[in-house]
Amino acid sequence: HVYSCRYQYRNGTMTLSVKELSSTAETEAYFASLAKKLGKTEGIKGLGQGAFTTKTLSAVVRKDYKVMTVDISHLPASFGVPPQSRADIALNVAATIMGCWTGA
Repeated sequence: HVYSCRYQYRNGTMTLSVKELSSTAETEAYFASLAKKLGKTEGIKGLGQGAFTTKTLSAVVRKDYKVMTVDISHLPASFGVPPQSRADIALNVAATIMGCWTGA
């Protein structure tokens, strides 16, 4: 159960995906496996029930039985109007979605 959207721009792509799991243990295990696979660089405080950035500056957030990945690895280093860094884009997208995320 993975829901995914690819946002295609003229000069890059951002992919947002959410994986649904069936228990707290399964969700925590999957979240930990992504930290290892994607190269966790630092934790993000205040998002979901756990969050981190990756070596590609993407963001991963865990909430309830779901894990969201904001993959910005295929965007240019500076993107948007006004230009923002990929790291800022990943954090802003994750925070915006988490602000609207309700229910279990």
